[in-house]
Amino acid sequence: MTDAVQRRLDEIRQAIDRWNYEYYILDAPSATDAEWDAAMNELRALESEHPELVTPESPTQRVGTDAQSTFAQFEHVRPMLSLSNVYSEEELRAWAARAVRFAGSDDLEFVTEPKIDGLAVGVTYVDGAFTVAATRGNGLAGDDITENIRTLPSVPLRLRRSDRFGMPTRIEIRGEIYMRRSDFEALNTRMAENGGKLFMNPRNAAAGSLRQKDARITAQRPLRMFAYQVGYVEGIPQPRSHWESLEMIREFGFATSPDSTLYDTIDLVWDRGEYWLEHRPSLDFEIDGMVIKVNDLAQQEEIGYVAREPRWATAYKFPAVQQVTRLLDIQVNVGRTGTLNPLAVLESVNIGGVVVSRATLHNEDEIARKDIRIGDTVVVQRAGDVIPQIVKVMEDRRTGDEVVFQMPDTCPSCGQPVHREEGEAKRLCTNAACPAQLQRRMQHFIGRSAMDIDGVGDKLADRFIELGWIHDAADLYALDYDAVAGLEGLGEKSAENIRSAIEASKTQPLWRVIHGLGIRHIGERTATLLADHFHSLDALGAASVDEIAAVPGIGGVLAQSVVDFFAEAPNRELVRRLAEAGLQTRQDAPERDGEQPLAGMTLVLTGRLERHTRAEAEESLRYLGATVAGSVSKKTTAVVAGEAAGSKAEKARQLNIPVLSETDLATLLDGRIPEALGESP
Repeated sequence: MTDAVQRRLDEIRQAIDRWNYEYYILDAPSATDAEWDAAMNELRALESEHPELVTPESPTQRVGTDAQSTFAQFEHVRPMLSLSNVYSEEELRAWAARAVRFAGSDDLEFVTEPKIDGLAVGVTYVDGAFTVAATRGNGLAGDDITENIRTLPSVPLRLRRSDRFGMPTRIEIRGEIYMRRSDFEALNTRMAENGGKLFMNPRNAAAGSLRQKDARITAQRPLRMFAYQVGYVEGIPQPRSHWESLEMIREFGFATSPDSTLYDTIDLVWDRGEYWLEHRPSLDFEIDGMVIKVNDLAQQEEIGYVAREPRWATAYKFPAVQQVTRLLDIQVNVGRTGTLNPLAVLESVNIGGVVVSRATLHNEDEIARKDIRIGDTVVVQRAGDVIPQIVKVMEDRRTGDEVVFQMPDTCPSCGQPVHREEGEAKRLCTNAACPAQLQRRMQHFIGRSAMDIDGVGDKLADRFIELGWIHDAADLYALDYDAVAGLEGLGEKSAENIRSAIEASKTQPLWRVIHGLGIRHIGERTATLLADHFHSLDALGAASVDEIAAVPGIGGVLAQSVVDFFAEAPNRELVRRLAEAGLQTRQDAPERDGEQPLAGMTLVLTGRLERHTRAEAEESLRYLGATVAGSVSKKTTAVVAGEAAGSKAEKARQLNIPVLSETDLATLLDGRIPEALGESP
C-alpha cells in the first residue's frame, strides 16, 4: 500500500513541478487552473494521511515556485506568501472559526476584495521614489522586473504626498498585474494579424508581457496594476488595519482592488462572495475568487502563519471557467440567414457547475488558426451565460489519430452548393427553400427580441413547418385554427390561445417587424434606428444604400444588407403579405412637446447602469432628439459609461470622444447639456 501511495505522490509532485515551470517561467501552461487545484488538493490529502512521506521538496512545503529565468533575483524584505483556498460556505466558516481561536477573540472584522487573476508583484519606494519591483517568485525571492514595471502608467514613479499619512522613508506596495478582457482581446487580434502566437487568457498574456527582456515590448502591452497590500513601511506609523492600508495605498496614487468591503460577520462575507460569483461575467477583468482578510493588523500577527500561508487570510475560490475535455466531432448547422456555423461536440465536462457538451467554433478560419482537429484534447472556457468556446488545443497530448476538419461544399440541410463571398468569414447557402433556414427564421420571428409571440414556441413552429402549413412568416397569420385544434396534444382552448397571441402580435411596433424579418446584420438597436428614420417598410424598401448609410449609427455594410434584402422578390412579397395581415408596417413620426434639446447628438451607452434600465435610457434619449448608436465612431458625440464599461469607453478615449458618467446621463435626460460637453451638442 505504501509503495502505491509513494508512486502516486511522486507522479503528482512531478506533474505540479512541471506545470509550475510552464505556468510561472515559460508562460505556456499545459494544464488548467482546475487541473492544478485538483492535483494539489489530492497531494495535500495524501500527505495528511501519510505524514511520514512528506519531503522538503514537495510543492506543499514551498511558498511558490523557484524562478528559473535570466532576470536578476531580488530578495523580499518580507516573504510574499500565497493564500489558502476555501471552496464552500462550510470551509469558509471553518477558516473563520480557526481565526477566532488563534486571535483569542470573536471580535473580528473582515475585508473582502475580488481576487484579480494576474501576476503578484512588490514595488518598493525610497523617500517616495520608485526604486525596484519584483515578482513573488518563490515567496522569498523573485525576478527583478524594475524596468518593465516602470513602463506601466498605473504604477506611479513617485508617491503622491499625503497629509494624512506622511511620506515613508521606505515602503513596499504589493499588487496584481493584470490585463483587462477588452485589452486582451484587442492584443490577441493584433497578434493574429501579425502572425504571432496567441495568448491563452488575460493572466497568461499579463505574465508573458511582464517578463519580456525588452522593456519596450512591455510598454506596448496594456498592463495595469491593482494594489492590495502594504508589504512593509518605514519612517511613518504602521497602519492599524488592512482597511487603513488600502486608504494609504490610494492616497499614495495607486488603484486598489475595486469594491473592497468591510464586514463584522462571516454571514455577510459569504453573501459578498456569492455576489462576486454572480457578477463575475460583467467585469472587464478576470477574477477567480474573493480574498478575505482579518482587518486588524495586530490580530493578524496574533493569528499568525502556517507553512506557506497566513492564517489570517484566505481565498474563496470560484468554480473554474476553464476545463480540459476531448473534441468528439464538429457538426455544421445552418443559420436563419443561410450561414454555415461549425459547432464542437465535446465529451461532457462540468464547468462552473454547468455540464457542457457543445462549444462554438465561430468559422472555418478560426478552426484553422487554432488548428483544431477532431479528437483533440482542448481547453474549453465558459464565463457566465456566454456560449462555451474552445480557447486552446493541447497539442502535446495529440496521438496522431486526430482528423483535420473540412467545411462542406454543400448545405447539410438541403444539399445545395454553398459559396463564400470574398471578405466574408462564413459560407452561405442561398437556397431560399432551405428547410433549416426556414426553421431558424421562424424561431427568430416569433422570438422575444422580435415579434414576441408567447403562445407559439419553437417546437410548435417546427411542427407547423413539418405539416407544410408555414413556408414563411406571413403564413403564421393565415393558420386554420380548426386544424390546429385537431392536432394531438392541443385542442380548442389551446388553439384559441395561439390565435390570441398571434393576433396580439399585429400591434407590435415597426422596429420589431423590421427585426423579425431577419435581415442580415440588423439587430434590435439598428431596427429601431431604421424605424425612427424611415417610419415605414415601404420607405425603407425604396431607400438607396447612401440614404440608409446616412442614418446615424448605420454604416455601409448594414445599408447594403438592407438593400440586398429588399432586392429579392420573395422578400418584397413577404412584406406585402405581412402588411395585408394587419401588422404595423408603418409608424407616425412621434409628436414632440416643444424643442428637442439633444437633436444632433449621437450617443453610445455602455456598461451597467444603476439608476435606469438601458431600454428606458435609450428611449428617453431618442425622445429628446438624440440618436443612440451601438458602436463608437468619429461621428459619436459622447459615450455614457456605466459600471464595468469596456472596449467602447476605451475606444472613445482613443478618439478623444467625451466619456460621460451616469450623473451626466441624468443631466441629459433632464434635457440639459452636461459640463463635459460644453454649452451645445
